Amino acid sequence: MSDLQTNDERIREQRLALPDETGVYLFRNSANQVIYVGKANSIRSRVASHFNAPAGRRQMEMIAAVDQIECVVVKTEAEALLTEQAFIRRYKPRYNILLRDDKSYPFIGISMDEEFPRVYLTREKRRRNRLYFGPYASSRAARKTVEMLNRVFMFRSCEGSEPGRRSGSPCLDFHIERCAGPCIGEIDSASYRLGIEDAIGFLSGRHNELQQKLQAEMDLASSEQRYEDATRARNGLRAAKAVLERQRVAGIAAGTLDAVAVSVGENDANAQVLQIRDGFLTDRLSFYLDSAGGTVAEVAEAFLMQHYGDVAAVPPLVIVQSDLADSPQVIAIADALSERRGSKVEVGGGERGDRRQLIEMAERNATLALGQERLREERSRQQRTASLDGLAEVLGLDAPPLRIECFDISHLMGTETVASMVVFEAGVPAKAQYRSFRIRDAVAGAPDDYASMEQVLARRLKRWEAESDLSPHDTERDSSFASLPNLIVIDGGPGQLSAGLKSLKRFTEQGVAVISLAKRIEEIFVPGSSAPIMLDHDTPELQILQRVRDEAHRFAITHHRRRRSKAMTDSALDGLPGVGPTRRRQLLAHFGTAEAVFAASRDELESVPGLPGKVARDLHSHINKTYG
Repeated sequence: MSDLQTNDERIREQRLALPDETGVYLFRNSANQVIYVGKANSIRSRVASHFNAPAGRRQMEMIAAVDQIECVVVKTEAEALLTEQAFIRRYKPRYNILLRDDKSYPFIGISMDEEFPRVYLTREKRRRNRLYFGPYASSRAARKTVEMLNRVFMFRSCEGSEPGRRSGSPCLDFHIERCAGPCIGEIDSASYRLGIEDAIGFLSGRHNELQQKLQAEMDLASSEQRYEDATRARNGLRAAKAVLERQRVAGIAAGTLDAVAVSVGENDANAQVLQIRDGFLTDRLSFYLDSAGGTVAEVAEAFLMQHYGDVAAVPPLVIVQSDLADSPQVIAIADALSERRGSKVEVGGGERGDRRQLIEMAERNATLALGQERLREERSRQQRTASLDGLAEVLGLDAPPLRIECFDISHLMGTETVASMVVFEAGVPAKAQYRSFRIRDAVAGAPDDYASMEQVLARRLKRWEAESDLSPHDTERDSSFASLPNLIVIDGGPGQLSAGLKSLKRFTEQGVAVISLAKRIEEIFVPGSSAPIMLDHDTPELQILQRVRDEAHRFAITHHRRRRSKAMTDSALDGLPGVGPTRRRQLLAHFGTAEAVFAASRDELESVPGLPGKVARDLHSHINKTYG
């Protein structure tokens, strides 16, 4: 009790020390993890409201977990909003309203870091100095847009930072007038980039500008009797109109705006974004959020800041539901989005006319999407329950295996041998509880999967014995190892099963079932029986075992490749004069890859922070002499 009082007193002291100013506050738990990020005009008053009147079970759970409070003071509420969202993207706090990352949306990327940029489809947004437009609701819509832009601007489609093929001859795209031919000098970089700038304008929503430009080019080329150029401009104009006509919103002349609406459930929510550009509905985006019981205004505010903090272009007008439009936060949101856009952004409600029609359309779609998601989740839950019940019957278990652990070994000719442990709870991957192992004393060139599996399972049992004695509130306790599985699945045949059973006697005494799954014809081996259990491939019982086994295999392979890549990188830089572990990390942090280090000039090496000039010069000299 005294420890608890001491902790409460410490938190109280931290609260009293908080400033009565605008800013952002962070709650950390005893493991130093950020569990919540908030913003306020008065940090001290807002934090006090959390502790004085926690609303609901989830809020009470969060307050009970707070071990430390930090804050950042800023000048304006808009700045507080932007800072809050930066922290949320960085830490992904458990108790904030968060966009789910379970769907990868397509984007259109433009490689501005290349002399002749490419316009391409992607589902990643990781590269610096590249522009990304989207997300798009479907890859088909994004692909149609890229095809249309290619027809109009004839940008290159070849991979790599430099245009062209090894043969030096132009590709088919050049001959059918789908590429301007930068690889053979048919167009210079400046002229090529003018077309890219026009493509960026179109993707940013300036559709009328493109149509007017193509119309003017067609008229001028026709008057000068350059009929091939006129035909090309006419075809591009038709393609642009065809893409846009399919997206026109009947009866609405709304200009350029986004209509954003959310539908909120007990613990989840859906947000719909209708993107209107020059009167055309260019896309309808659907996002799912973990709402943690937030109101419509709270969820909409969190969504707006997370969504527009990650898009290439913010429209000049965002219309929202009345719940948020009447909120005092709407001015701060508008200021934050204006700062993000670089010019004024209006955030307002859709009370009448076209705006009302659009926001009602977005609301209907959000409500429908949330209902469909709940139906899918309920159907999936029922299917998982039936699968686990059937699996218990097939394996002769007393109860459905709610916690399944699966183990797999991965290596390359006996080197960098690793193992994976994946966990499924109630038929769903519990990724936070995945664990990986490095096999000790593995002999290169003589892989022994049986011994490796025996070692891993022995270590798993030993960790359970150590962790199960610790208190659930102990910060050193690992909940994954402390939990007792209902079923252990070993990837392999009867040999791996026998090796595993040698290490798991205490587990089996506790009622843990142990089986192995052989991949060749999906045979299930159980202890005490030489004949495997064979199930039809379309049975849900086998399918859930396959999912668990395949996930263990994927996780093991990923860990193995990561270690192998690190070993290759380390060995590549090992032996360079004056380069030890610290300088190796400095070089990799600066250049990114070992290949870039070897390709660096002397000036580039001398510019590495913390690397002495003499070491840089000796390094450059050694690389050129040795690898030359």
